[in-house]
This record gives sequence, C-alpha cells and structure tokens, in this order.
Amino acid sequence: MTGDNIRVRIAPSPSGFLHVGTARTAIFNWLFARHNNGKFIIRIEDTDPTRSKPELIQPIFDSLKWLGLDWDEEPWYQSKRMQNYMPYIDKLLEKGMAYRCFCTNEELDAARKKAMAEKKPVGYSGKCRDLSENEIKDCLDAGKTCAIRLKIYEGETSYEDMLLGNITRQNTEIEDFVICRGDGRAVYNLAVVVDDHEMGITHVIRGNDHISNTFKQIHIYNALDIKPPRFAHVPLILQKDRKKLSKRRGAKDVAEYGQEGILPEALFNFLCLLGWSPKDDREFLSRDELIKIFELKNVSASNPIFDEEKLLALNAEYIRTTPDYRLAELAAPLLVKAGYTSRYWLETRWDYLLKVIALLKERCRRMTDFIKLGGYFFHADYEYDAGAAEKQFTPESKNYLFRLKESFEKIDNFSKESLEEALNEIAESQDIKRAKLIHPTRLAVSGLSGGPGLFDILETIGKDQTLNRLDRAIKYIEKNS
Repeated sequence: MTGDNIRVRIAPSPSGFLHVGTARTAIFNWLFARHNNGKFIIRIEDTDPTRSKPELIQPIFDSLKWLGLDWDEEPWYQSKRMQNYMPYIDKLLEKGMAYRCFCTNEELDAARKKAMAEKKPVGYSGKCRDLSENEIKDCLDAGKTCAIRLKIYEGETSYEDMLLGNITRQNTEIEDFVICRGDGRAVYNLAVVVDDHEMGITHVIRGNDHISNTFKQIHIYNALDIKPPRFAHVPLILQKDRKKLSKRRGAKDVAEYGQEGILPEALFNFLCLLGWSPKDDREFLSRDELIKIFELKNVSASNPIFDEEKLLALNAEYIRTTPDYRLAELAAPLLVKAGYTSRYWLETRWDYLLKVIALLKERCRRMTDFIKLGGYFFHADYEYDAGAAEKQFTPESKNYLFRLKESFEKIDNFSKESLEEALNEIAESQDIKRAKLIHPTRLAVSGLSGGPGLFDILETIGKDQTLNRLDRAIKYIEKNS
C-alpha cells in the first residue's frame, strides 16, 4: 500500500505526560506514514476542561521530538474547534438520527441503580427518544438543558479491522449514547469523527481498548453518510502481572525513561518490538530500517509484556554502538547535575571526558551508569565500597599501597605500560600474586571493586591524582585498622 493520500494521526490528551503506550501507538502511526509516503499528524484532544492541562501540551511535543518523531502539519487542537462540531450535530437532529434528552443526572443515576438492583442491563431507557415536537418545545421553553443522543437502531454492525479481521457487534450492546453535553460541548466520539473526517484521516491506528469506541463512531459515520477511515487496533502493552500498563500501576512516561538514562533510539526500537515483529530474529533495528520494513500485517494480535530488563539490554547495545562524542554530549550535563564537575571544566577537558566514556561504555546499561560507575574520574571525595574495604584494606595491603606509591612517584612517563611494569616488579619482589596489589589499588583510586582496567584508570586520572588517592587509602587503613 503506497500513496500520498495516506494520512494518520496520534491524538494524545493533555491530562498527563506522554505514556509509553501512547508513544508506541505514535511510533506505529509514524512508521506506517513514512513507509507509505503518507502524512503523520498530531491532534491534541483537549475538549474536557476539567482534565486537560495546557501546561502538559509542550511536554508531550517534547517527548515525541525526543523519540525522533516529526509531524507534517501544524498540530490540531480540539478545544479550538468546538464551533466545528455543531453543524454535524444539527444535521443529525434534522435527519432524525439524534434527539434531545432532558433527563437529569439524578434521574439517570436512579435509573441505573434500579436496573442494577433488578439485575437488568444498565443503559439508557430511551425515555426521551420519542418526545413529540410540542413536548420538546415545552422543555426548551421551560429552560431545561438537554444533551443530544444518537439513535441506535436494531440489527448489527460490522467492520473489517486491518489487524483483527471482521468484527461484528449487536446494536443492542450499545445504548443511545450522548454526542453533545447539556452545556453544548461535543462528546469525545462525535468530536473524533468530525476531526478525522475534516483532517482527511484515512487510517486510524490505535489500541484495541478503543474497539467499543470504534463501533460508536461507525454509527456516527453512518448517520452522517460519511465514509469511515480504515481501522487497525493494536494490542495493549501489559505489565509482567499481565495487567494493562498504566500510570496508576507505576508505569513511567517517556520523559522519565530519558531522565533515567535510556537513549531515544533504544526506546523507539524497543517500543516497536512490543506487538510488532520484523519476522526474523533481529531486535537491534535502526530507524531507517524500521521505516523500510514496517508493515501493519506484522503486528501481532496478542498483548506484549513490557520487560524493562530487555529494554536495558537493548539500551546497552545502543550505548556500545553510539559514537563517544555523542555519549559525551549526553553524559556531560548529568555529571554537572550530579555535582561532580562544572560545565566549564568539561568544556576545557573534552578529550579527558571522551577517554572516560571510551573506558566505561561497555559496562553501561543506562546513560546514568556513566555517573554511577565513573564519578571517581571527576572527584576524589568518594566513599569506599564497605564490603570491599573490609576485605581489601588490611595492614598487609597498606604496605603494598605504600610501596606502589613510592614506585609510582619515580615514574616520569605515567603510562599504562610503565605502571603495569612497576606493579609487576613489586609483586615479584614480594613473591605475591598481582591480585594482592591490583584489588586494593583499584579500591583506593576508585572506591569500587570493579570497573575498567586498573592501569587504564591510573593513566587517565594521572600521576597527581593517583598518588593522592593512594595516600588517602593508606591513611584510611591506618585509621580503621
């Protein structure tokens, strides 16, 4: 399927930040548009003033941009289109496909409670469906407010889902639902139909929790004599307990993953694989390749599980393959935020930062790991790993550290090779294994029991820092022996 006429949209509501489920749906729409040379559009669904928060609109845009999603037109805002909906509502009233409902909320609540008590279906009774013109006029003259309901007729409704095939529902499963509130504001399903029609949307790709809405919207399309777009309902993302991934259950939004050190390329790639497959064993896929191979037919009907460990493994792979200079650009503000250094210090020692990045990148699963695992490259005020200190910082190791410090002081060319040679000489002279020297030295200069090669660390931090840190460790041992 190709063609410039393909138009898809993502329609987030600014009632919260960009959820990863919405982000995954946005990615599917974006890939579908790019693969088919179509258009990807954003619509902000902010018709509900009680839930919509204008201050969250820009963060939604920022998260989409961070993921690498671009859009082809200026965003649409439902709140600016309220006047566009009334002509369609009037048309439905004129055609007799909709009617005014004067039932109060109290009456509707009482009817629902009665139906539940009698174990009958809970739905609108149709009380106002057949009001005469005079009855309607009397209610309006009396100043009664009214909602507008769509008439649902007997029979069944079917549509062909691009992913799920033919789906049929009995019309009795749908009550005469409200399309316009008493305050004159169009309800979600009516607004969506009008917007998608006026935006020229050809394909609606969204979560399968919208299937019930799809049937309501098809009824509206049919009542308005408008051809519906094609629908594709993708599987929902589940947590490990197989419950729907949601913010209420601790699911993070896109911005949080960025703050926790996930690369946008990794999250993009990972979300693509939640419910979609390239039909081979590949998981590490570039954006350009995904555009080339993405097809809706490869979306599975089963609900995928959000496995954060898998995301971290993929993120680690992206970190390993990302150029050091870009990792340095991303790590620099994290180091400044952690208080380990300043922006000026980094700008004047960029080669140093690049060397640190090269030493650590194979060990990092998050960008924040560069801070967690490499803070000692930028400050010496670290605490020693308690378990390692108890094991490695002994009176015996104090003597070894002292001998190393004396030996290192004599080295002019402070290189990996010369440092390793000096350590080997001490190990031979003392008739001990190298590990007896390496482990306490590593702890002394980094505070950690693991990390990059010891001699890489020593060469990188330099002679002065090495000697100062060895001296600090010696004093620590003396104090705590």
